[in-house]
Formats: sequence, C-alpha cells, structure tokens
Amino acid sequence: MNALKQELEQLLSEALARLAGTLLPADVDSKNIVLERTRDPANGDFATNVAMRLAKAAGLKPRELALEIVKVLPESPRVVKCEVAGAGFINFFLAGDAQAQVVRQVHELGDAFGRNASGANKKVIVEFVSSNPTGPLHVGHGRHGAFGASVANLLAANGYRVHREYYINDAGRQMDILAVSIWLRYLEACGEQFRFPANGYKGEYIRDIAADLLQKVAAHYQRPEGELFGNLPPDEPEGGDKDSYIDALIVRARGLIGEAAFREILDLGLKAILGDIEQDLGEFGVTFDRWYSERSLADNGAIDRALQRLAKHDHVYEKDGALWFRATSFGDDKDRVVVRENGVKTYFASDIAYHLEKRERGFDLLLDILGSDHHGYVARVRAGLEAMGEPGDSLEALLVQFVTLFRGGEKAQMSTRSGEFITLRELRNEVGNDACRFFYVMRGNDQHLDFDMELAKSRTNDNPVYYIQYAHARVSSVLRQLASKGHEFDGALGLGSLSQLTSVQETAVLTQLAKYPEVIALAGGNRAPHTLVHYLRDLANSFHTYYNAEQFIVEDAALRNARLSLVLAVQQVVRNGLGLLGVSAPETM
Repeated sequence: MNALKQELEQLLSEALARLAGTLLPADVDSKNIVLERTRDPANGDFATNVAMRLAKAAGLKPRELALEIVKVLPESPRVVKCEVAGAGFINFFLAGDAQAQVVRQVHELGDAFGRNASGANKKVIVEFVSSNPTGPLHVGHGRHGAFGASVANLLAANGYRVHREYYINDAGRQMDILAVSIWLRYLEACGEQFRFPANGYKGEYIRDIAADLLQKVAAHYQRPEGELFGNLPPDEPEGGDKDSYIDALIVRARGLIGEAAFREILDLGLKAILGDIEQDLGEFGVTFDRWYSERSLADNGAIDRALQRLAKHDHVYEKDGALWFRATSFGDDKDRVVVRENGVKTYFASDIAYHLEKRERGFDLLLDILGSDHHGYVARVRAGLEAMGEPGDSLEALLVQFVTLFRGGEKAQMSTRSGEFITLRELRNEVGNDACRFFYVMRGNDQHLDFDMELAKSRTNDNPVYYIQYAHARVSSVLRQLASKGHEFDGALGLGSLSQLTSVQETAVLTQLAKYPEVIALAGGNRAPHTLVHYLRDLANSFHTYYNAEQFIVEDAALRNARLSLVLAVQQVVRNGLGLLGVSAPETM
C-alpha cells in the first residue's frame, strides 16, 4: 500500500483513539477509516468520510464530529493542512516533498515496488484455460489464458502463494468423438470413401494426426466402409440426429478395432493436441505448475473418496438404478446423478472430486476461471464441496465472456467443431504476443470483448499497448541522450533534490506513481487486470505530457538528476505493471 496513505490512516487511527471513551465509543473500530484520493486537487490529496460513518455512534452531526477529529489529529511533516468540507469530509493537503518521496521508494524497491503481503501467504490454486484437448486453441481460449495468467500474477504480487493449473478433460464423450474422427480420417487415407459425420471434428489437424497414425500402424486398423456404416441410425442432414449417430459410430468403431486400438488412437490424438496447446500457451507466456489429468481422478481414487464423503454425510441416494447427490439440499435447482445406472461415474462426480482433491492438497482458495456458460456449474460444485464438509466459500469462480475478433472492420467467425476458426497462434503471429496479452485484459472478464486487430497492430498513440511501451522506451532514449552529451546519472544527487520537482506536470506524474501500490492491491483484490491497464495508460499519459512540457537534460545538475530520478521511477513502474500483464517493456521502439 502507498506509504503516504498508510501514514494518514495511522494519523486518523490515533485521532479516533484519543476520542474513544469520550465523544466516541470505547470500542471504536478502525475499519471505519476509508481514505480515498481526491479527484479535484482543490480538495487536497486525500479525503475520508470517517466522520459520516461514526456520527451516529457519537450522537453528533458528521461535520461536528469531523471538526473534533481534526482538532486531535497528530501533527505530521507530510501534511500541510486538514480541512473539513461539505457535510463532514476531512481533506488532507500534503507537503510537496512528501509526494516526491514515492520516487525514493521506487528506486529503493525496484521490481518489488507495489507488491504487498495482504494475501498473508495463503495458498491459492488458479485453474484456467482447461480447454478440451480436441483441437488447437482459438482466440476465445487466448482471453482465458491472458486473463488467468494476469490474475495469478496479481495474486502473487499481493502476497498469495499461487499455483497455476490446467485441468485436462481427457476422459468422456468428447475424447471418444476425437478418437473416432481421427480413425475415420485414417480410413480415408487408406482409400475408404464415405461421408464424414456431421458431429465429427473436421479441422485439418485431424488429418495430420491420422497421417501419423497411418505411418505408425500402416493399414492394421483399416476396416471396410461397409462394416463400419451398415445399420447405423441416420445422421444429419438426412433426417437423423447427429449426436445419436456419432455415439453409434463410436460403439461400432470400438467393436471393429477393439478397445485397446481405440484407446491407442485416442492417446495419439491427445498427445498431439495437448502438446500443441502447451507449446502455444508457452509461446504466449502462459505457463502452468501442473497439467492435471481428469483420468487420474479415477486412478488415484479421488472420485471414490468424494463419493464416500457424500455417503458418509448421507447426501446421496439411489433411484432408478443410479446414485444421486442431494444437491437441492444445498440450493441447487435439482439433484444430480453421480453414478449412472450402468455404473459409469458422471462428469459432475469428477468435478467435485477434483475440487475436493484441491482442498486435500492444502489450498485455501480454489479460483476457477471458466467460460461464461458455467453459472449453474459453479453452484453445483460449491454445493458438492459443502456436502463433503468443505467450506463452500473456498471456491471462487470468475466467468470470462466471449471475444469477437475484427479484421478490417469485418467480424471473424470461430467454430472448433467445423474446423473453421482462427487459432490463438494465428492471432499471435499477426498482432504479436504483447498486443494479444494486453488487449485481452483491457476490459473486465464479465464484459464481452471486441478485439480490433488493426488497432492492435498499429504503431500509433491510439494503440494503448504501444503508447505505454513507448513511455518505457522514451526513458531509455533520454538516458542515451544523456550519455551522448557527456553526462552520467547521479542517483544520490537526484534523490537528494526531489524537492525541486514542483511543476504541474511533475506533480501529476508523482501523483500517478503514488497510486501504483493501491492499484495493485485493488486489481488483485477484485481479480481485475483491466484496473492495471487503465492505470498504466494514465501513467503513460502523464509521462508523455511531462516529456513534451519540460527538458530533462538541463544544465542545473541537481534539477537534471531529480528529473531523471522521476522518469526512471516511471520506467520502473511501467515495467513492473507490464510484467504483471505478461507484456514486454522494450528499450527501443
């Protein structure tokens, strides 16, 4: 947190303590102290409404209480004056050199400036992206990656122990559809001719995996087209149901080539696609501490442990041959099947087992970053945790809205199943990683995002990531100019001359710098990277305005080095902020 803000809060706390037991109750709570920056410099630098919050308890009008609080405020060399305004606001006016001290803090703390310990070292697991490994990542997945990685970085900056995890959905029907899609393309490569199922995966990557399969097993898994398609229900668009058709096709495939061969094909596809996903995200700067297999939940007994917990607390019952979870007892709209009548455990059983296993690993907070269609899912999983004796509020879910991609003013369509989609890799190659990471978090996760590719590629001040990076590069250019003129930066002289930073532009830059720790706390607490985005744009704007208004390399050595100290602090904060967003801070542009 900003040191100045902390000091002011401490002054207010001492003032309230002096009034406790007289004008105020003896047990007055310092949590009533809310200190905010003022929007208008005419109202000072900080303001508090603490008198309004405590007026009722004191039996006074807010303005009367505010006047009494100001009377007993301890003196501070950082505070020029305090004024009571309006109905009872207390405004603080800071000394000029007090604002400048933030420059010293930035230079002393460097990369650590802005970080805090509010997370108290609590363990948090951030699960994000977790795209089904059935095809390459598209631009929607990219938003999940950028947002999740930025949130994880912000949590770490706020003192949490962060574990980043990708949940691999490598079990269930979608993987079966993937396997049969690969096998069908393999059969085509073997010379068989047929109409590809409407519900199969059609992307070119399926043909690539099928070619690898053919090279590996030759024609060993080839079966005649007639054996495969005879007596199947009709597919779309032939008056049939595409889901029933693909399911029947999966059963037929398993029967023709055997379970072992079917699993070999599935694993081949899984390995290829998952490897591509991991490489894509790695190049995007999105990495994970663990890639967690859904299959492993059955192998390590996690699902059975979860079901035993539910049974122990009498939260399951049998009906129609299936095992049901009493989800309605925990606010869900209906009970949920956890084991089907055929003995197969459901997705829901796997999901609650996975979250129980997270708790068993010692995580205090389970943070899931999910698609916007997961509202009901969150309530169900939270109900499952509570039924298993875990705190429901240990689960926090953030839902990420859709991305609409525009190129040249035209909307681009995406569809994984049809194969007609723009991949994350294609987007990154076109606009660059930095623009992708930045643009993806420009808006809150709960808002739809229109991604303007032409703006993202532009090298103009209208492009926010370029504008911010340019501020960082400009400071480096100033240092090069300094050296070309035969000067060196004298940090000790600069930090000792900060009182000379008194211009309107310098005050504006100092105010922005002082906000950075507050922004990090706010962005982390609200899981809101876009808060940091907006801050960096404001800081860059203040810097560019300053750059255009003043000469930094002046003859007066004290003033020169004070100004250089200031702009180097700006560069450090820009670098810190961009780093949390996964964006580079170039020296030249």
